[in-house]
Amino acid sequence: MLTTVCHAYSAEQEQLCTGDAMRLCSSEIPDVDRVTACMIRNKSQLSDGCKSVFAPASAYQPASLRTTKPVNLVPARIR
Repeated sequence: MLTTVCHAYSAEQEQLCTGDAMRLCSSEIPDVDRVTACMIRNKSQLSDGCKSVFAPASAYQPASLRTTKPVNLVPARIR
């Protein structure tokens, strides 16, 4: 049985890592799985922003989800 890993990246994650991908893994482009494997192999050479993409899932939080104050999740009452 063959298994494959599919990686989907947000536009923000792609922006953080494009320079590193070109610099470190250009020979693997356009194969996303091979580029991802290359980036993981070269993790110590990644920029700080790109390292955050390859950090454990709980460590990466897209800017669109970061807030400075708590979000009110209680629905408003309908009159």
